[in-house]
Amino acid sequence: MSDSVKVQKREGREIDGLMDAYFEKPNRLTTWSGFPVKDIYTPADVAGIDYEGKIANAGEYPFTRGIHSNMYRGRYWTMREAGGYARAADTNKRLRFLADEGVSGFSIFRDLPTVWGIDADHPMAEGEVGVSGVNLTSLKDMEELLDGIPLDKVSVALLCASSLAAVIFSQYITVAEKRGIDIAKLRGTIANDPLHSRYCYGKPSNPIDLSVKLAVDIIEFCTKHMPFWNTNSVNAYDMRETGINAPEEIAFGFEIAMEYIRKAIERGLDVDDFAGRISFYFSAGMDFLEEIAKLRAARRLWAKIMKERFGAKKPGSWKFRFGVHTAGSSLVPQQPLNNIIRITVEALAAVLGGVQSLHCCSYDEPIALPSEESQRIALRTQQILAYETGVANTADPLGGSYFIENLTNKLEEEAVKIIKEIDEIGGMAEAMRKEWVDQKIDQAALQLQKEIENKERVIVGVNAFTTAPEDKTPGGVHRIPPETEREQIANVKSLKDTRNRKKVKETIKRLREKAQMGEGENLIPSIIEALKAYATIGEIQGTIREAYGLSYDPFGIMKSPY
Repeated sequence: MSDSVKVQKREGREIDGLMDAYFEKPNRLTTWSGFPVKDIYTPADVAGIDYEGKIANAGEYPFTRGIHSNMYRGRYWTMREAGGYARAADTNKRLRFLADEGVSGFSIFRDLPTVWGIDADHPMAEGEVGVSGVNLTSLKDMEELLDGIPLDKVSVALLCASSLAAVIFSQYITVAEKRGIDIAKLRGTIANDPLHSRYCYGKPSNPIDLSVKLAVDIIEFCTKHMPFWNTNSVNAYDMRETGINAPEEIAFGFEIAMEYIRKAIERGLDVDDFAGRISFYFSAGMDFLEEIAKLRAARRLWAKIMKERFGAKKPGSWKFRFGVHTAGSSLVPQQPLNNIIRITVEALAAVLGGVQSLHCCSYDEPIALPSEESQRIALRTQQILAYETGVANTADPLGGSYFIENLTNKLEEEAVKIIKEIDEIGGMAEAMRKEWVDQKIDQAALQLQKEIENKERVIVGVNAFTTAPEDKTPGGVHRIPPETEREQIANVKSLKDTRNRKKVKETIKRLREKAQMGEGENLIPSIIEALKAYATIGEIQGTIREAYGLSYDPFGIMKSPY
């Protein structure tokens, strides 16, 4: 074949491809969650909606348009970026970097051994110490992590949602107390959602009954001693990352929250004394308009649940207060700079949905922990949205859109159906025991994977518009030196050898006695006492587990030294 014929054929293919692209149109005419989308929406699609009763102005029940009357004209959302890797000193350095770049709140990630409730020198911790967050084996680590950070002046989110949340929370307030800070003045959030952690960090570390008991201990302690601290951040985000859809995210998150509320009321607390400081951690995914409608629907539904189901009387108890993490599951390692666009779209959806606290992913997260440069870009994304786009100038700017209002209604209706189904099972804890939740997650993950493989869902760079694999990541990759794990393990062993073992043993003994007193005994004061003696997270959590008839070690390897 002559070269001229080859060129003609190649050019013919290019022209055909160009024509195909010119005439291409959407082939998936549903939302991410599967709701059919019509060609156009008209007043008929919102006919019969009572504005005052169903939507109302921002700041008015049922808060569909926002929990504050002037929303961001009063104050921007809190701009967070998470810090957490390697040793406490390393993370402290990253937090200071983020402060210099303009964050308005800190979020601290802990590593897997910490969230599992095991020490850095545990056999199962090998290879995981400091990899996905900072290791916080003892109070000494928390002291180093917070060195130089004015705890009475900043808002800190402790992203430990497992049953170990009570220990990490106690580490934080112990540091404050040692500095002479009145803990009643502390502002921040403890994730404190161990029920969801059964699906994100492992079931052995998060037994249902003990998890709920410890979660309620935090709620009770804060209700009595820390009026500005958010007692929970119910993590619907992580549930959504498994592949479930938007109404399931709402329903699962709300059902989990209701488990904690019911138990707190059984403990003797008045719902209006603590409900206003329960917050949520939601996702913002790639279906831009559905995500906005989802947040509006969640806000309205939560107000109804708190007012009608729990009889809360204070308007503050009805408000759906939430932070958003842009969807890490939407990011891909192929053509990683495209992730900046995905993150921007998701962050804009969160802002238009009325978010109070926002964390943007970094474009390199599918590859490694964020570098300083990628976190700077993630923070700049929020700052550009706030200062350059004008989206913060008015509350709920898409409110009144025929499509948005119609989709908000559909999402709420579907979430209510799922909540009713869970209620009929006996609540979220019972649905977990019966593995109903497990089945839903498995079904959703399998369906999503099939749709991607069949190209029903197009992921740019993955199953469409692909390029040759990159041999390096733009901006470089953040690497944790392997010696940091060895040094942290050595530090933990040194601490155990040099601390006052008699004092540790005494505090552990008192903790065990308190834990054996049962459901109504709040363990936070005893945990704080043990922490001050430099008992480790594994020793504290293991002691509590044993008192509840569980193995000292969630992995069944270590035995109690006391």
